[in-house]
This record gives sequence, structure tokens and C-alpha cells, in this order.
Amino acid sequence: MAALGWLTPRRRSATARSVLAGEAAAEAARKTSQQLDELEQLESAKADRKPAEPEFPVIGDIRAAAFFDLDNTVMQGAAIFHFGRGLYKRKFFQRRELARFAWQQTWFRLAGVEDPEHMQDVRESALSIVKGHRVSELMSIGEEIYDEYMADRIWPGTRALAQAHLDAGQKVWLVTAAPVETATIIARRLGLTGALGTVAESVDGVYTGKLVGEPLHGPAKAEAVRALAAAENLDLARCAAYSDSHNDIPMLSLVGHPYAINPDTKLRKHARERDWRLRDYRTGRKAAKVGIPAAAGVGALAGGTAAAVALHRRRR
Repeated sequence: MAALGWLTPRRRSATARSVLAGEAAAEAARKTSQQLDELEQLESAKADRKPAEPEFPVIGDIRAAAFFDLDNTVMQGAAIFHFGRGLYKRKFFQRRELARFAWQQTWFRLAGVEDPEHMQDVRESALSIVKGHRVSELMSIGEEIYDEYMADRIWPGTRALAQAHLDAGQKVWLVTAAPVETATIIARRLGLTGALGTVAESVDGVYTGKLVGEPLHGPAKAEAVRALAAAENLDLARCAAYSDSHNDIPMLSLVGHPYAINPDTKLRKHARERDWRLRDYRTGRKAAKVGIPAAAGVGALAGGTAAAVALHRRRR
């Protein structure tokens, strides 16, 4: 048995065991540090070999432009609801109709999506309200309504994205189902190029209560963007489009740089499957509802403009 004595662990004092543990820990730390250094060097080498992300927006690329949806992308809520609120204040319609507008706006804000039946109901209400009024009258009132109900509802982060395109020398258009007159006022107030919107019929400058064609919604937006791109000699592969709604997937799919802004659930899923870029400027509570980390939503809201501007500067 004496020959096997070397197999029996020798008893060490507490001090000796502490020294041994400390030496072992130090050696393990040294090896781990070496491994981390080697891994960092490897990752750095890979990064050096990876081609740099191209600058976007490309400064001076006049064949590129940006197309922004309006409701819940550029502005919180729907422009037509805010417009209706302003008209009620000016006694264009009765309290019962205001209650319907208020309910539809609340539903839109909570659901975060565009329901075709709700939107159709709103359009019919708006058309009946403006019927018989002069276009010039509604344009003048629209300027006042923007200041009263819309100016404070512009998402700073989205506004900064639009400004990045303008700074790059590109045209920026709103593309919305809202009346073209309302959309044009908003575009001008934001310093954008112009707006594509739903056209209400007028005769001799007076609204008839009918539409020209159909509302600029879903596939109609894509057709409007396609037509404008042809008229402006734009290359859609170099253009960008921004929207919150899955209804705008046809428009987003037209361009080379699609962005999902404050996306609804269907658009978020579609964007992730296709590796589209996403931005969310809503509160943590709202962001959590649509399935993103609350912290990300709060951070986006708190740093909306700063984050977008910083992103633009890094890419420049």
C-alpha cells in the first residue's frame, strides 16, 4: 500500500490551499485574457475586411428621393381626425359627428393600424362636411388647424430622417390617404417638397362631396409613387420609403431603401423577414404592445431627433 501513497491527496494547511486556489485563479484569468485578446484581434480583422456600409442618403444623388407616409409615421394619429376636430371648433358640424370622429381617432391611436371600414367611414364623413365649401376656404382653415392640432404631433425622429434627405439634396414627398390639400399644408410647413394625397372633386373651386378616383391607400400609393418617379426621372432602386402600416407594403417594396417606422405587427414581421430597417419613436407602453422591448421604445422617444441626426452624421 505504501507504493500507492502518491495517489492519496496530501493534506495541506488552509493557508496552502488558499495560495493554491489563488494561483490557479490567476493562471485561469491570464489564459482567459489571452483568449479574449486573440478573439478581439480576429473580430477586428474581420471588420477590416468587411466592406464599409455605403453612405445613405447619398449626397447629391438627384435621381433619389424619399416618400413618407403621414399618419402615425410623420404625425401621431391621423391627419383627417385632427382636421375634423378643427372643423368642429368652427361649427362645420354637430357634436354627434364630433363624437364619432373622437371615437375613430381613439381607436386608431390604440390599435395603431388602419382599418379599411373605419377609414372609409371617416372619408365619407369628411366629404359630406366639406361639400359646398370653397377649396380656398378649407385651405385657409387648414393652415390654422395645423398650428392648433398638428404641429405638436410631428414625430421628431421621423422629421430628422426627412431632413437628412433634404440635406443630401433630395426631394421628399408625403404620400397619404389624407386630402391632398391637408397633406400639402403639412408638407410645406415641414419644409418638404410636396405631397401626394386623396383628391376631392371640385367644380369652379367648390367641393362636390365626391372623390376623383379612389382614396390614395394601399396599392394606390404605390401607383402614385411609380407615376411621380417616372415624371421626375427618379431611380426607385435609389429611393427610400417610410411607413408604419402593412397596407403600405406595396409602396415600400417599390424602393431600394424601405423603412418601417412605428410599425404595426404585420409590417414589423414583414420587415424583419426581409431585413428592412426599423425605427420606433413611440412610448415604452405602446412599444411593448406591438412586441418590442420597452426600453427600446423609451429610448427612441427620448432620443428621437438626436438619434436620427447622429445616425445621419455617422453615415456621412
